[in-house]
Amino acid sequence: MQNKGLIKFFAILFALVSIYQLSFTFVANNVKGEAKAFAGDNPDKELKYLDSIGKEKVFDLGFTDYTYNEVKNKQLNKGLDLEGGINVILQISVKDVLKGLANNSKNPVFNKSLADATANLEGNKTYLNKFFEAFEANSNGTVKLASPDIFANKSMQGEGGIDFKMSDSDAQKVIKRKVGESIESAYKVLRERIDKFGVTQPNIQKLGETGRILVELPGAKDVDRIKKLLGGKAQLEFWETFKIEEIGNFLVASNEALKKTEVKKTETKTVAKDSLNALLTDAKDSVDTKKGNNPLFDKMIGQGGGPVLGYFAPKDTATVNAYFKRADIRILLGADQHNAKFVWSKPTTLKDAKGKEVEAVELYALKGNRDNTPAMSGGVVTDAKDTFDQLGKPAVSMQMNSQGAKVWEELTGRAFSQKGYIAIVLDDIVYSAPGVTSGPIAGGRSEITGSFDVAETKDLANVLNAGKLPASADIIQSTVVGPSLGQAAIDAGTVSSVLGFLLVCLWMVFYYGKAGWYANLALLLNLLFLFGIMASFGFVLTLPGIAGIVLTLGTAVDANIIIFERAKEELREGKSLSEAVVASYGWHGAMRSIIDANVTHVLTGAILFIFGTGPIKGFALTLLIGIVTSLFTSIFIARIFIDRNIAGKGDLTFSTNITKNWFTNFHFDFIKIKKFTYIFSSIVVVVSLVSIFFVNGLDEGVDFVGGRTFQVKFEKPVDATAISDELSAAFGTPVEAKVLGDNDQLKITTKYKIKEDGVAIDEEVNQKLYQALHKYYPNTTYDKFINSFDGKKVGVLQQSKVGASISEDIKTNSYWAVLGAMAVIFLYLMISFRKWQYSLGAIAAVAHDVIFVLGIYSLCYKFMPFHMEMDQHFIAAILTVIGYSMNDTVIVFDRIREFIIGNRKGTFEDIVNASINTTLSRTLNTSLMMIIVLLTMFIFGGESIRGFIFAMLIGIVVGTYSSLFIATPVLVDTISKDDKHTIEDKHNKA
Repeated sequence: MQNKGLIKFFAILFALVSIYQLSFTFVANNVKGEAKAFAGDNPDKELKYLDSIGKEKVFDLGFTDYTYNEVKNKQLNKGLDLEGGINVILQISVKDVLKGLANNSKNPVFNKSLADATANLEGNKTYLNKFFEAFEANSNGTVKLASPDIFANKSMQGEGGIDFKMSDSDAQKVIKRKVGESIESAYKVLRERIDKFGVTQPNIQKLGETGRILVELPGAKDVDRIKKLLGGKAQLEFWETFKIEEIGNFLVASNEALKKTEVKKTETKTVAKDSLNALLTDAKDSVDTKKGNNPLFDKMIGQGGGPVLGYFAPKDTATVNAYFKRADIRILLGADQHNAKFVWSKPTTLKDAKGKEVEAVELYALKGNRDNTPAMSGGVVTDAKDTFDQLGKPAVSMQMNSQGAKVWEELTGRAFSQKGYIAIVLDDIVYSAPGVTSGPIAGGRSEITGSFDVAETKDLANVLNAGKLPASADIIQSTVVGPSLGQAAIDAGTVSSVLGFLLVCLWMVFYYGKAGWYANLALLLNLLFLFGIMASFGFVLTLPGIAGIVLTLGTAVDANIIIFERAKEELREGKSLSEAVVASYGWHGAMRSIIDANVTHVLTGAILFIFGTGPIKGFALTLLIGIVTSLFTSIFIARIFIDRNIAGKGDLTFSTNITKNWFTNFHFDFIKIKKFTYIFSSIVVVVSLVSIFFVNGLDEGVDFVGGRTFQVKFEKPVDATAISDELSAAFGTPVEAKVLGDNDQLKITTKYKIKEDGVAIDEEVNQKLYQALHKYYPNTTYDKFINSFDGKKVGVLQQSKVGASISEDIKTNSYWAVLGAMAVIFLYLMISFRKWQYSLGAIAAVAHDVIFVLGIYSLCYKFMPFHMEMDQHFIAAILTVIGYSMNDTVIVFDRIREFIIGNRKGTFEDIVNASINTTLSRTLNTSLMMIIVLLTMFIFGGESIRGFIFAMLIGIVVGTYSSLFIATPVLVDTISKDDKHTIEDKHNKA
């Protein structure tokens, strides 16, 4: 081997760099362990301890030292499935951005195009492109994007803007740029909010040009608080309000009007005595005052006063909103009330007629105008701080700019003279509506008070300082993993990795003797390099990533197996040990096969990385890094040990006494039985397709159809069917509950309101889940049930949401990923082997494998004791199967090509049979390695990836079969007779 010294130098250098990079992880873990021991079971105390030592020196290398914060930033990053935390994908509303850019145009073509783009949005299509398509269709050339009443308005004119002479294509370029700027602005606002929140190692990134932003917050535990922080638009507004005496007549008239459509004539229950009777003075003794006969007032649970029109239960707000939107109700508003805007307050607690505390929200009527704009917007706020009011309650103080101070003085002066109230509204929620008792307020300083806790005032000040989002940011996908679940995943991953490594090492020593030891040493270095590279570049380790590492254990020895098997062949042909080694490492030895096999791996891994998201990207990245490090260690490091042996004892045989004659005289006619394998495979394919399309279908997970999933741990075993029925009744829609591992743990899936976005919807779902399951947790509060914390044993351990829009994208990406992988491999093999028949044989085998695995999942998902859902993990498994199926096939095809170039005697079928038989040891050895590590992961890797591993396990077994009994027979049957005769004439000449 040339340049052996240089290779040693780089190997030592890489090893030292890897050890250096990984040392930060060990130090950080030790400090965290000390913090945990110091804090006991108190996570807040642990966090304060780590914060307090952030700037202290904890790692001294002699020539330099590092603080804990520096060490923490250099450690190997763990994904949320290992660390615990929250992952969300936010969709910035491009529709809202377009409305803003068009100055809320009333143009019917513009608004119809917005509606059409929303209704017809397809997977993998951006909203902006769909809007342009809809506008072109709706306008049909009669209206231009650059019309003065659409985008050629004052705010969009000027340098780099739009003028009314622009063509639609030119206007589209400007609009795209402006939308991009708005998304960039949203990204910066979210970045600032997150930085001030104080989460360790947050990750926020834009996802291409989709208007989506990925946010990962490792260690974050308060689910509802985080979602409010991220999803809140921070649209601060100041509105004048109507008083109850001004709007009371409208409420009475509305109640009367609603009786005509909402009241059943036969109800005669007595009305409870409360302040509502004061509004019904003309009907106290009539039948109309019976409980149930007052659609609006019956929903009130408390008396209003001042700007508060009444108190209602949160569950009734949607109904009341619907009442006030009705044309026959709004027409009852007085002449000066036509633009009234009805909004709600933050939830508060209230004692009902029985003295029991209940949750309630206040109803307000804001004084709107034709343009629905407030008296003053929050854009004038220059600074906000969390503080405490005169009563010692948490509050937020604000300072306004000079313009805002002037308007604020006018506004408060008017409220003082009219004895009115000013509602402080954030994202359409009233936080407070104080009166003004001491005259106009000058200087622009004000304070928001209300039923806050300290965390809420900190978050409110945070979002006000960061600024408002240019458009709403809806959470379309989210995953929440508790820290205890993350630790369980780490434990499962560690056990499976160590066990898989030991089994691979034992087999290599058993089969290849001393050469196997050399391969194992190279494997150890391979793992060091792999982790070192991940730590150096800040890559994230996920649970599927650990699966990728375990797979790397199996594939890392694949190159060594190919080389060792080739060396044994060269030795059997009479070459010396040094000659056999040189030949086996040569291009015409094992190198061509190794390169061809690994290129197919790289292609499928790259496609998986491009189309995958979240943990799947982690799996693909680990796989790709593993391929590179495996090739380096297998080809160069193991070679160094082998050359040392040749220079010393020279006793290598690449086998043991037990295995030296295995497969040496194996001559099976694989082509002869092709009719039987065709029939068997055809039956399997037909049965699979019938099951998929006509009988069982596939168990599509929320990744493909949208929905919410919760992993819920109960205090004792429960009946999944009973839980499913109870939850279905509570949600009013089917809810699926499946056992996950033990009978005290369920995976709960619901599609309830999945097409509706917003923090309020997410919280509503969480509340419904808690209320429906509360009897199983009599001593558990909502916060402890939903939110994560260290040591959590029961309640929601993990939850995820996939919105309808992103599920379409995931499904579309999955189809393209599988088809793209097959197409790319087809092209590569056609270029490499220069005959399309090789590509056809390989693709036939791959298609067979994919259908086989899909068929198994379709036939078995209803009764298997683990989940077999179609999701991103399953697609990752399919692409991995494609790569490894190609691996086996390419090795056989390379041997066929080698024998065709050589002087092998016999017919074309004899040459193909000989190729399969002479590579059988390598094929079965590699497959066995893969099966060993996959079985290890299947048994010990944890419940969450068991279905993912099972798909790969079935795929590897079937892939080995198809390489031997499908790919090569198809090649034989599609090669033309002329080509066969040419090959046979050449090989059978004297």
